[in-house]
Amino acid sequence: MITKTDIQSVIAQQMRIMASSVSYPREQLSEISIPYPGFAYIISGIRRCGKSTLVGQLLQPRMDDSIYVKFDTPRLYGFTMDQFRLLDAIIAEKEPKYLFFDKIQVVEGWEVYVLGKLDEGYNVVVTGSNATMLSKELGTRLTGRHIAKSLYPFSYSEYVGYRNKEYCVSSLREYLVDGGFPSYLNLGDEEVLAQLTEDVLYRDIMVRYGIKESLPLKKLAAYLASNCARLTSANNLRDVIGVKSSQTVIDYFSYLSDAYLFHFVSKFSYSYRSQQLNPKKVYCIDTGLQSVLTASFSQDAGRRLENMVYLELLRRGGEIHYYAERGSECDFVVSHKNKVDTAIQVCLEMDDENRDREVKGLLSAMSAFDLAQGVILTENQNDTLIEDGRQIDIVPVWQWCRR
Repeated sequence: MITKTDIQSVIAQQMRIMASSVSYPREQLSEISIPYPGFAYIISGIRRCGKSTLVGQLLQPRMDDSIYVKFDTPRLYGFTMDQFRLLDAIIAEKEPKYLFFDKIQVVEGWEVYVLGKLDEGYNVVVTGSNATMLSKELGTRLTGRHIAKSLYPFSYSEYVGYRNKEYCVSSLREYLVDGGFPSYLNLGDEEVLAQLTEDVLYRDIMVRYGIKESLPLKKLAAYLASNCARLTSANNLRDVIGVKSSQTVIDYFSYLSDAYLFHFVSKFSYSYRSQQLNPKKVYCIDTGLQSVLTASFSQDAGRRLENMVYLELLRRGGEIHYYAERGSECDFVVSHKNKVDTAIQVCLEMDDENRDREVKGLLSAMSAFDLAQGVILTENQNDTLIEDGRQIDIVPVWQWCRR
């Protein structure tokens, strides 16, 4: 039985911890505008990417006008809609302007309560780990009443700042191995990433969707991690993971995406049906996590670099596709407001063997979208060339990531 005193004690303890915590400021901190009257600010992302830390950074300058509750603490286990009345009494006594609800999705019906707080004029910030859990509830209860933002593990720029390193090819290579999960960077123990993977696969997918046999899902995750930046199709993976139906693989793709573990990028097409029918390119949420899921590194360095570029584009916003027509392929075309304005090719190094292929693929995309300028991102090359009247900048990834 949870009492009002229990909740008050938890809030007091959690806010003391938040007030005294010191953490590296996330890039996204400057992008979040609070207050946003009438709208809940939803921060979601994969487990352990730093959502609670970001909430703490938002909370600290507002400590005197806020109430913070992290709901997945053992002392609040079994919290129900009925207990929200006790929380209401505490809120009424303190009269805060801001309500920070961390991991509130563990409480069934939370979205109804948040909607009520919005109607009462509070500024509400919510975090959650599962994309589907949040999106379904937001779509049914908070339509038009929320601003949704995704948080990812540290970017390369955050990694450089956190580790006090220089922007250079050396730190880039380290980042490709380490990735950006703060807890792993703190401890340097791969078991952190291994356990994270287990938690995502078991708690966010198997338990949620009632999957009883773990082996096919684990095989699929390992396969995808080993084939990042490559085209993948559900039809080709049934035998690989040992399932009978392509629909099962498609469902697993959806679950892995909803849990933020993998992203699937469609071929550019003005036809939605064509986007769905064509194979997709797969990317992992973090190159460090990818290292745990697959043993190979050196032979995959170029594709890991492409994976990193995808994640950076994801942070920058826009709709991301790959482009492929008539035997030419461009790794990324990015559109804003339904107009493609960026074409990017990624390779570890431009040399005589791959130069024609990389340039041809990029020029094909630039021509299709009438772009005067394109970019080839490499590990450590810097140059410019003009082909068919169009400018191609060859830029080191570590330099391109510098903001």
